[in-house]
Amino acid sequence: MQYFRSAIYFVSMVLTAVVFASLALLTFPFSFKTRYRFISQYARFNIWWLKLTCGLSYEVEGLENLPKESAIVFAKHASTWETYALQCFLPPQTWVLKRELLRIPFFGWGLALLKPVAIDRASGRKALKQLVELGKVCLDEGRWLIVFPEGTRMAPGTMRKFGFGGAMLAEKSGHPVVPIAHNAGHFWPRHGFLKKPGVIKVKIGPVIDSKVHKAAEINRMAEEWISQAMTEITGQPEEIVERKK
Repeated sequence: MQYFRSAIYFVSMVLTAVVFASLALLTFPFSFKTRYRFISQYARFNIWWLKLTCGLSYEVEGLENLPKESAIVFAKHASTWETYALQCFLPPQTWVLKRELLRIPFFGWGLALLKPVAIDRASGRKALKQLVELGKVCLDEGRWLIVFPEGTRMAPGTMRKFGFGGAMLAEKSGHPVVPIAHNAGHFWPRHGFLKKPGVIKVKIGPVIDSKVHKAAEINRMAEEWISQAMTEITGQPEEIVERKK
């Protein structure tokens, strides 16, 4: 039955992506806030539909930690779930992502309308420069920026050493960093089709002040907090995986 429910969810997710992306193109003349208000309904629908079809919901701890100013979110990356759910309880946002995603029909078109920080990962130092320059513009305009510092979705129980880009942006911009941990990978695995019923636990950590900490310290503090939070959520320590050279 869970396979059947997951299939219903998947088909609906794909069909509604086409519908929302097509309609989203009509919002091009409007402001970012207007575009975001409409396009983010796709994420809200998917989270609601996930609960209805697959019995998978979530609970959030630490909302009181969210700052009033625009911030950089360092989020655990383990599933597709967080790319939707963060839009449900955080302020208007966009993402740091690889430029290739914008070429995906429908899905990529919708992403482009939300002014993401799209970088060319293959360009090395140039990519870091792009991230800092475009990220500062995004934050100064009042948008929150979602960074997945692990760089890719990680299997439950593992955690990749954080990349340097998000922390460097934080140091250069002075905007605060908000670490977020969750166990979505246990219910909606990376590359996984089956969605398991249950309650995803999300923990929002205390703000890291980028005006008093350098990039290396910001990364260390965020990595340590998320690792500890994941241990508290799952009851098991995370295995730290080194980044490939």
